[in-house]
Amino acid sequence: MKELQNLFPNKEGFIVFALYIILFVFQGVFVTASKNASGGYEYNTTLVVFLSELLKLVASATLYSFRRNDKPHIFKAVAINFKLLLLYFIPSLLYCFYNNLAFVNLSHYDPTSYYILLQFRVVLTALLFQCLFKKKLTFIQWISLGILTLGCIIKNFDAASVQSTTLHDTDLWSQVFNIYFLSINFQNFCSCLAGTYNEYLLKSQGSSVDIFLQNVFMYLDSVICNFFILMFKGELNTVFNDFGSLCNIIVVLIIVNSAVVGIVTSFFLKNLNSILKTYASALELVITAVVCYILFRILITWGTVISICLVIIAVAMYFKNPVNNVNLGNDSSRDTKALLDVVTE
Repeated sequence: MKELQNLFPNKEGFIVFALYIILFVFQGVFVTASKNASGGYEYNTTLVVFLSELLKLVASATLYSFRRNDKPHIFKAVAINFKLLLLYFIPSLLYCFYNNLAFVNLSHYDPTSYYILLQFRVVLTALLFQCLFKKKLTFIQWISLGILTLGCIIKNFDAASVQSTTLHDTDLWSQVFNIYFLSINFQNFCSCLAGTYNEYLLKSQGSSVDIFLQNVFMYLDSVICNFFILMFKGELNTVFNDFGSLCNIIVVLIIVNSAVVGIVTSFFLKNLNSILKTYASALELVITAVVCYILFRILITWGTVISICLVIIAVAMYFKNPVNNVNLGNDSSRDTKALLDVVTE
């Protein structure tokens, strides 16, 4: 019980933690369900990301206006905090790359393999966490990070072995170190740097700014970044035609679920920390493996079992000695309470 109190100083923090895990499991399942027989997508994935970010922006602006009380109007607030708006372009661009690469990598990996391989971000996140917040990890914490990384390596070889057998390719190394291996590791880099930098903005540069307004900054910048990606890919001319491909309940669920994930993540980083966020992602693995077996008959191999066991051991070690970097002032607690009130209404 004491360990749980160290991890989750209040009930709202635990609810955000659980909600974060459930939503990410749903996201992997929805994207996998939207693939066609050849493993590709019959809709414009960049447009889906763009619409998700636009929905996040509208939701954040609405929530800010709904509870701003004596705070300035949203347009005036943006003008007052224009410097912070510019700073948010850094995590926004990184999250833009991350969200678009998610579709690319999920076209090659099953959700369980995908989420396990994403855990390579753990060590890099820990290094960035130390640099930004000046909090060194203990020896036990580093051991847990090493065990988690080992689990990821085992799963990488296991996934490559399955791919090699499926494609009748005897060169295992070509399946381990392929373009998707580079892609998912770049996605890892984007994730950990964006998450840690976002936490830094939430708790330092923007600590006195309403969290809903910070979300407006984040998603306004994200919409702009995704617009330029659409332009760079030459897809602006076909955007209106591509809207027809989105008339699918699974694609709509991807957009809505992604938007909710973004809002919940900001509260996660505000009230918990990016190291705990990484371990929350690790806990998704067990749920994802079971759900994918039930829905898609994706086999749970021995490599998957060993990887998940190592991840669970690493998580248990961390739970015994967590990093606690929570800034739980009155504003932070009220912000989380406000979100939960809106969600439950």
